[in-house]
Amino acid sequence: MIVETAGLGKRYGAHVALHGVDLAVPRGSVYGLVGPNGAGKTTLLGILAGLRRPTSGTVRLDLPRTKLALLPDTPQFDPWLTGREVVALAAHLVAPGMPPGRVADVLRDAGLAVAADRTVGGYSRGMLQRLGLAATVVSDPELLLLDEPASALDPAGRREVLDLIGHLRGRATVILSSHILSDVQEVCDTVGILREGELRYQGPLDRLLVGRAVPAYRIHLRPPLEPVAQALRTREWVTDVATGDGWLRVGVRSLAQAESGLPAALAACGARVVSLAPEAVDLEDVFLELTS
Repeated sequence: MIVETAGLGKRYGAHVALHGVDLAVPRGSVYGLVGPNGAGKTTLLGILAGLRRPTSGTVRLDLPRTKLALLPDTPQFDPWLTGREVVALAAHLVAPGMPPGRVADVLRDAGLAVAADRTVGGYSRGMLQRLGLAATVVSDPELLLLDEPASALDPAGRREVLDLIGHLRGRATVILSSHILSDVQEVCDTVGILREGELRYQGPLDRLLVGRAVPAYRIHLRPPLEPVAQALRTREWVTDVATGDGWLRVGVRSLAQAESGLPAALAACGARVVSLAPEAVDLEDVFLELTS
């Protein structure tokens, strides 16, 4: 493990921000740290970066501090500098031996090649976010701590940032704090879910998604839908039925029971079925289960 914490706690007066967090981040992974607002994600990243002191517990980093880089959620720069100067300054401060072409490479990867020689006072918030990422990766760190790196970006900007993070897998370790669960599911292989300062789950994303969320079927029907919904609610293997515009979401105790019982139940109530398929489980489903 490149990062490990044991019993990590942080208090601000009477407020408990973190409680007994045992973090374990595999080397070379992209670790997604997710949780509701106020769960303790930024506090945890700040402690790992050495910017905050824990109240209790220990932190072990299996790398020199000089090989760690942090991108805050709202990076800010002197407005009279150009984007190229910002990244060049970051490289000079933390990795003066970098080849000259490295600055241009990371600006291009961040989608800022065209704007590289403009002063950053005219950058949009999304452009500043991408510039912050470029300045963070220019030193080729072994561990990147990214606090909401795509929160201010439009879809095209998010795509560029996610691609850049994905390319870092295996070359560096990334701890990515985000409330955009689809981004976490796309680029992360390991996740930790925080709620009220406690780590509710930690492990491979695949293991989290298998068997944790309640299985369900999405059924598209011709109207009327309500008689079908009422009939399905009487079945003992059905946990809940939600109706939408032309569809039903049927929660079931197990997919095996649904596979044997659902076709017969629909036929018995004369349902006119357009399509029927199990609902794909995604991180948002499991996140809501673990944080509700």
